[in-house]
Amino acid sequence: MVARLARGPGDMGRVMALRAACFPRAGGQEADAQDALSAHVMVEAGGALLGYFRVMLFGWGAGLAQGYAARFYDVGPLSGYARPIAEMGRFCLAPGGVHPDVLRLTWGAMARLVDEGQAGLLVGCTSFRGADWRAHRAGLALLAEEFVGPGAHLPGRKAAEVVDYPALVGPVGDRRAALAGLPPLLRTYLGMGGWVSDHAVVDRELDTLHVFTCVEVDRVPAARAASLRAVAG
Repeated sequence: MVARLARGPGDMGRVMALRAACFPRAGGQEADAQDALSAHVMVEAGGALLGYFRVMLFGWGAGLAQGYAARFYDVGPLSGYARPIAEMGRFCLAPGGVHPDVLRLTWGAMARLVDEGQAGLLVGCTSFRGADWRAHRAGLALLAEEFVGPGAHLPGRKAAEVVDYPALVGPVGDRRAALAGLPPLLRTYLGMGGWVSDHAVVDRELDTLHVFTCVEVDRVPAARAASLRAVAG
């Protein structure tokens, strides 16, 4: 099993087929303007594509305006950030591809790209399946109570339909159940010390609800950072 960058139209055709399967949308058009700005990472075994993500690296905070998250969030509060920022997106796994080695290689590849780019932040949009926020009430309550980011850096509202979850969802009930109900990718970000926006965006086209997510690289727990860099080599 190996993680590598996509090379040429053949690789990108396979990538787009996986993305279309994982992110079905009206009209079937999956490619977007951010693809040309991205490095595309594939995780393969025996010639089969098992996992994928893309990364955009911006030299400083103002560059985020070119990223995917800026379509839905006002990223102006991060425009003054002075270090490079990596935006991860379109993370997806092939059906049946959820395997510890796939995830390990995925995050090892991400760690290497972040380190090579000297990024200080890793950002992205993390999705809940299903656009109705009430189905995610417990998880959103946990985010509101424990994981909303610092006010000075929180992205503002931009999308047409948002959910102000700190004002809506109420107290956390069973914390363990709420944590288990979060998307696995979001749990990974939070486990690295990440934080989220104070609102979610409703994406009717993809039938998802997503939150802006940010990991401050210097605040990733030392043991976690060391294990990721060991995989990255």
